[in-house]
Amino acid sequence: MTEQTTTVPVGAADIGVTGLAVMGANLARNFARHGYTVALHNRSRARTDQLVAEHGDEGAFVATETLAELVQSLAVPRRVLIMVKAGAPVDAVIDQLVPLLDEGDIVIDAGNSHYEDTRRREAALAEKGLHFVGVGVSGGEEGALHGPAIMPGGPEKSYEALGPMLEKIAAQFEGEPCCAWVGTDGAGHYVKMVHNGIEYADMQVIGEAYDLLRRVGGLEPAEQAEVFTAWNQTDLASYLIEITAEVLAQVDAATGRPLVDVIVDEAGQKGTGRWTAISGLDVGSPVAAIAESVFARSLSSQRAVREAARETLAAGIDEDAQRAPQDTDAFVEDVRQALFASKLVAYAQGMDMLAAAAEEYGWSLDLGTIASLWRDGCIIRADLLDVIMQAFGGRDTSRHPAPGTRAPGQPLNLLFAPEFAQAIAEALPAWRRVVGTAVAAGVPVPVFSSALAYYDGLRADRLPAALVQGQRDYFGAHTYLRVDREGSFHTLWSGDRTEVDGEGVPVVMPQPTEGDPTQD
Repeated sequence: MTEQTTTVPVGAADIGVTGLAVMGANLARNFARHGYTVALHNRSRARTDQLVAEHGDEGAFVATETLAELVQSLAVPRRVLIMVKAGAPVDAVIDQLVPLLDEGDIVIDAGNSHYEDTRRREAALAEKGLHFVGVGVSGGEEGALHGPAIMPGGPEKSYEALGPMLEKIAAQFEGEPCCAWVGTDGAGHYVKMVHNGIEYADMQVIGEAYDLLRRVGGLEPAEQAEVFTAWNQTDLASYLIEITAEVLAQVDAATGRPLVDVIVDEAGQKGTGRWTAISGLDVGSPVAAIAESVFARSLSSQRAVREAARETLAAGIDEDAQRAPQDTDAFVEDVRQALFASKLVAYAQGMDMLAAAAEEYGWSLDLGTIASLWRDGCIIRADLLDVIMQAFGGRDTSRHPAPGTRAPGQPLNLLFAPEFAQAIAEALPAWRRVVGTAVAAGVPVPVFSSALAYYDGLRADRLPAALVQGQRDYFGAHTYLRVDREGSFHTLWSGDRTEVDGEGVPVVMPQPTEGDPTQD
């Protein structure tokens, strides 16, 4: 560590925060409100001074000018939380910090970094005797200040010094912190990424429900606000359902129209949903509902193409399908059930992906504990998550199943849990009606329909993948498995079409015995 350079009090602060935009500033204030002395640093000193001037009465802060001063002010082991834009800016701060730190100090990245970057950084800092912790933080600006859901990864030993602080500032659900160590290296950021992927799907299915209620059901935004408020008293109760009612009830002051009607129908993304879809492909996990929600945002952004399509492409819609249903209440209930079922599939896909990633990267992820972290503080917080947690054996922070395994009693898929299998069974007729109605009326429901296709794919006795594999063998000699014999096989398509095994040895078929029914 470099020698002291200023009069900043040595070792006075419990944690340092560098990067004082809204999220960083609110996390710093949260730590201070909980009795910790927080050292502050920002590239621009003005932001540091502003935070102290406006919120200095909330707790103990130490304002610093440089990273060297920040480090100097910290108690050992030093804990430095970085909250800057993901990517190169994080690496730049790390490069400046590392020469100032000593063995055993902890560097924390609480931004939305890509998990592969976190894995790389953790390995590099471990070589220098430093702990690098990638922390997923969800809850937005308000959560950062009042209690977010926190998903820390990194070396387990680092949690001894850091964990109690994070648990104290995290959201609390029935006395339990929405924070627990989830796994090594990039596991924390990976879990946060999947959380965001589920969030994408959750928001999209809510949007699809809104679209159906309006375009088919004829319900205007103010009426829908009442519907969503009522739904928030059912098994759909969640933060996103709650704020949907608020948004739909809002009237634009300038025009007097519903605010939702003056907002441009183009949704942005910061990358975590896209990363989830890509990683799902990488680990071989079918997160189709999440991927479709990302594609829906991409389509919304192609405004010029969409405008041309309206002028060019036929609708081919049965006019009867566009008429308001005779029983509006029944249609609303159908949409509610379809929304719940599709939402459940998105969670199931996210949990399946976490299990696949655990095997791929050697992480000991406990799905019950992870679900417990999302019960409060985060964007996808919902009553449903407590039930999901219970389905995976509850919260047990000491339970770390071997990578590629589940804790005893945990279902292979969330949908197999008895309570959810029954819920889906009850929702199925409505779900199918809604998807069918949407298709007939020309209302796009990519996640409703994708989630249903996933469900039907899971329960299918045979999938058309058999034909796909036959095609792959025909054009690329990729081989196939058989239902009646062990091993891999290839048909000599360009030859005499006899079958050979994976080594190219002709398959000798047993001769049929007398009375063999295949001889008839």
